[in-house]
Amino acid sequence: MPTPKFKKMYELMHEQNEELFESFSKIHARFITDKSVADQFHSVGRDVTDVMRDWERRLCAGMERGMHGQYSNKVAEKFWAEAKKEFSHIELVGVKSSFD
Repeated sequence: MPTPKFKKMYELMHEQNEELFESFSKIHARFITDKSVADQFHSVGRDVTDVMRDWERRLCAGMERGMHGQYSNKVAEKFWAEAKKEFSHIELVGVKSSFD
């Protein structure tokens, strides 16, 4: 079975931004157990999510028009699910809490 387009795009994005993702991976792993790195997590995480949003737009460009609007949402959800497999706390980037 061929690799789905969202996975190909995710892998390509990862390859082209390898240094950024590697640095975020280390910070992310530390953030899970040590919230004192929250400033670094949010700072680098903002850059990572910006890159991910850009690639999500590339993936879904044109799908949102016409009859493929629903399909576009599902593809975007799968793309972000792929990101959550690698970065389980990615949705916390930019979220400030009283624990930070």
